[in-house]
Amino acid sequence: MTTETRPANAPAPDPDLLYSDDEEALRDAVRALLTDRSDPATVLAAVESDVPYDAALWRSLATEIGTAGLLVPEEFGGAGAGTREAAVVLEELGRAVAPVPYLTSAVLAVTALLGCDHEDAEVAGALTALAAGTTVGALAVPLTTAPGGPSEPTVRAAADGTLTGRVTSVADAAAADLLLVPAQGPEGPALFAVEAAADGVRTERVTPLDLTRPLAHVSLDGARGRLLATGDRARETVGAALLTGAGLLASEQLGVAEWCLAETVRHTAERTQFGRPVGSFQALKHRMAARWLEVASARAAARNAADALATGSPDAPVAVAVAQAYCAPVAVRAAEECIQLHGGIGMTWEHPAHLYLKRAKSDELTLGTPGRHREALAELVHLGAP
Repeated sequence: MTTETRPANAPAPDPDLLYSDDEEALRDAVRALLTDRSDPATVLAAVESDVPYDAALWRSLATEIGTAGLLVPEEFGGAGAGTREAAVVLEELGRAVAPVPYLTSAVLAVTALLGCDHEDAEVAGALTALAAGTTVGALAVPLTTAPGGPSEPTVRAAADGTLTGRVTSVADAAAADLLLVPAQGPEGPALFAVEAAADGVRTERVTPLDLTRPLAHVSLDGARGRLLATGDRARETVGAALLTGAGLLASEQLGVAEWCLAETVRHTAERTQFGRPVGSFQALKHRMAARWLEVASARAAARNAADALATGSPDAPVAVAVAQAYCAPVAVRAAEECIQLHGGIGMTWEHPAHLYLKRAKSDELTLGTPGRHREALAELVHLGAP
């Protein structure tokens, strides 16, 4: 991941919330692909099937556009880009509620590996495979785990590297080829790489609220793991992955809210009542204006988090906490308004609005609730509870 370096006592640079030309070009490419391959009817058909994600769409997104390797350094076959670019991809994936393992594989798994020793052949090989899109990775922690969350892993590692334990509600675990498993070893915390198809690994799919992001329980019974990091380094690399994931999740939530607002405006401009478009009624204008202001503010918060992570700002934890505390409820309100202002059609399975509400509600719990992030923010800025 490309970050700027500066003296330890230098002030953090001013955040850049605007999109660069390269970022807009990336957006155009991803949006064109999703418009062609992940329209609402296609997504609805996909969630009714028994496959964990749209493999053809993921292949195009990961390899043809190269988004799987955005955060991976060029020496491992990646693009050597940063979190700002990954945030643009997640905005578009949120707008399409695309059933692909981008957040889990290209963000969480990749960021966890980036915190390990790059000269280790296991780490280098895994990064190369993830960047190429030929391997799907997953960080084996519960989907609800927040940055700085539970420090005690539920998996135990023996001295010979075998792993035993169970991790519940791991996002995209059923789609993963490679599991990155935090464990408690004989000498403290450790991070292991485990092949999902290895002996002793069992993945039990569960029915999630958001059908576009499958969940599964992962059970390990003497499974053989490859040690990637130990001690403080293992703890810190998992923490960094969760922080990056939470910060970029805000961009996905922004994309969800943007689609919901745009679809609501379109529908209310076309739906007529008493000979007038319902969107011309003052009460609905006020409601949509309120949502627009929230979406504009969410964009600023999400971009600030992505920029802080990209520049290695010491204020990145604050920016991430602000983004998650704000963007999560904005996406939920936008989705709720979308369904309500569509009237009866908004409540049907055939209309995609329910997909966005389920993604928004699921994202509200993902990598920490808004309340959990507000608590973290209060601690970070030394604001004590009354």
